[in-house]
Amino acid sequence: MASILIVDDAKNIRDHLTSYVRGLGHRTKGAGDAREALAALAEDRFDLVISDVRMPDMDGLALLREVRGRRPDAAVVLMTAYATVPQAVEAIKAGAYEYLVKPFTLEQVGLLLDRVLEVQRLRHEVVSLRQALDEPALLDSTTPTMQQALATARQAAASDVTVLLTGESGTGKNVLAAAIHAWSPRHARPFVTIACTTLAEHLLESELFGHMKGAFTGAWKDKPARIAAAQGGTLFLDEVGDLPQPVQGKLLRFLEERRFEPLGGTETVEVDVRMIAATNRDLEADVRAGRFREDLFFRLNVVNVTLPPLRDRRADLAALTDHLLAVVAARHRRAPLHLAPEARRVLTGYRWPGNVRELMNTLERAVVLSRGDTIRTEDLPDRLLAPAPAGAAATPPTDLSLEELERRHIQQVLGDSTTLEEAAARLGINATTLWRKRKRYGLD
Repeated sequence: MASILIVDDAKNIRDHLTSYVRGLGHRTKGAGDAREALAALAEDRFDLVISDVRMPDMDGLALLREVRGRRPDAAVVLMTAYATVPQAVEAIKAGAYEYLVKPFTLEQVGLLLDRVLEVQRLRHEVVSLRQALDEPALLDSTTPTMQQALATARQAAASDVTVLLTGESGTGKNVLAAAIHAWSPRHARPFVTIACTTLAEHLLESELFGHMKGAFTGAWKDKPARIAAAQGGTLFLDEVGDLPQPVQGKLLRFLEERRFEPLGGTETVEVDVRMIAATNRDLEADVRAGRFREDLFFRLNVVNVTLPPLRDRRADLAALTDHLLAVVAARHRRAPLHLAPEARRVLTGYRWPGNVRELMNTLERAVVLSRGDTIRTEDLPDRLLAPAPAGAAATPPTDLSLEELERRHIQQVLGDSTTLEEAAARLGINATTLWRKRKRYGLD
């Protein structure tokens, strides 16, 4: 049984289709216009949206774009009596699965549903297989600190408590956040991720809380809040330590009241979401330095789960490497590969400052460049093979803060790299995040 939303301003067509589809055994809901449809999407999950194109206020193409942005896993079929080739091309480019031309028969609708829902079923199977492949890579460990972190996360997942995930970049905080959602009673509802490092302040505030038309220059139409898209599910704020202070205040109010007003709006929106946040920064140090609100820190830090760096998970490295190698080889349509003994020794001896993300990137490079069925040392990046510089300390000074250690490490990697992209790959973060960190630490 699938869940299907039918949108048409013509009541007779809407009711006729709804009754027919329900008779096929599916769960259905009707909406008389696009705004009613968006309200339904905010409250429930749908496998398929069937919408008329010509509707007042917001047409079917505009609704299609909104659905793709809010519910990318939902298929969309458009109906129209005024089909043109350019319009059909535009619809397909925008992400429509099919274009249904009126008048059509109920038999056509039934056959279309069979095709669409079969594709959806296959997609869900692929997602399930990917999760089955990826979860053991990070969420299976023989290291006591990692086992304790996972046990705490599983216990917290059963409630709606706010969870703060901490640890270095690349340790798998985003994967654990998704796992907490999957383990929780909210698992059937949306899991919405917002990266706090990728947008300017006013754009980030708009992304979180939405805005009304005319709220600022360039706001030419209403924008729904991403928070609202997580209704009933989980909102994950990645790199929450980089939130600008004005946005911190608005987020604090939301955490306290579970309500907000969009930018430029006066109507209060209430949302039921579970909050998970992640950061690689020392938020307590940021609080002392005045960069992060203390009251917000305490609101976020109800249950803290710290993921250990890969260098402290040496017992997991061999199994983790083999698993990731199999995943990457399958992704690139390669036959199963194995590591030459010397290559494995190199991987084992490296400190992995970029953690699991750097290990994944390294193995992906090796899979692409290798010519046989064996990964050899020549397939690995030079940085793994180069000996430590003479006189370099084997371990960093222990009297430095985590922030200062990060600043020094980034400075060293930037100095050893030709481009920002290369440095980001070595650190296991994206170039945008590195650009922001470089700016924050004055390393321009």
